[in-house]
Amino acid sequence: MTAAYITALGGADDIRIGPLPRPVPGPDEALVRVEAVAANHVDTFVRSGAYATEVPFPFVVGRDLVGTVETPAGTFARGERVWCNSLGHDGRQGSFAQYAAVPVDRLYPLPAGVDQVAAVAVLHTAGTAHLGLFRDARLRPGETVLVEGAGGGVGSAVVQLATAAGARVIAVDRAENAEWCRSCGADQVLDRADPEALAAVRRLAPDGVDVAWDCSGHHDFETTIPLLARGGRVVLMAGMGARAVLPVGAVYTRDISLHGFAISNASAADLAAAAGTINRELASGRLRGRVRVELPLTEAARAHRLLEGREGGAGGPGRIVLIP
Repeated sequence: MTAAYITALGGADDIRIGPLPRPVPGPDEALVRVEAVAANHVDTFVRSGAYATEVPFPFVVGRDLVGTVETPAGTFARGERVWCNSLGHDGRQGSFAQYAAVPVDRLYPLPAGVDQVAAVAVLHTAGTAHLGLFRDARLRPGETVLVEGAGGGVGSAVVQLATAAGARVIAVDRAENAEWCRSCGADQVLDRADPEALAAVRRLAPDGVDVAWDCSGHHDFETTIPLLARGGRVVLMAGMGARAVLPVGAVYTRDISLHGFAISNASAADLAAAAGTINRELASGRLRGRVRVELPLTEAARAHRLLEGREGGAGGPGRIVLIP
């Protein structure tokens, strides 16, 4: 089979495209013929060694896939369309190949009629959103969620899942993303370039917001913490080098909690709970993402360069999807 793989930790240009043996599934794995994959920032962290995890060489990169079961296992039958969003980590080979052996406890049925590209574009982001909102922040119906960077991949999923759960969402992003944020279900959309945006949050939520999630990478806690209600929760998501100043006094005197997590560390049970929500929202058509560009699998190195901002072209918002 053709695969995108590495033989040592390194840069994007170290990704090789070539033949590898088709994986032989273990007793609790299904062999999946891959139809579409998505490139994630975390894939670049694993590839470079910035994210320490077991990497058996030659190592196929990639987390997410949508495909069709080739060799059945567990409750999955041959020909069934399926998806996974937790390969390429902790010793598991990745998804950027024509075939992948997927543990059945990390494999989920794809709802009927859902397009593979539309699905793979939201699997990682929606899984992340579910973990942060419901496992960690314990979001409840009627609460108010502030989402900064709401037009991005994770931000969009946060807005959509929070809205579907009955929360009120205040979205902050660039003006050009305003209509997209509204289409995702945001109740109010604020322009992050507007100097009055923070004052607007205070007017819209005079008692404070219950959950704040900064998907923009700014992490200005000195600004965000005062916007939270007593008992408010902050969901942390950041790149490997992110640093921030935390006003500790305001945090502990108002019972505010900070929740940092990585989807890579989620248990199979956590991911299965997220998968139930993802499938329900995919089937309803409410869970949607934007695709920046579709590439052939042979351009896996380019996909990583685009993620790392080291190559121009294919600009604009949305996910990078590759087709084997």
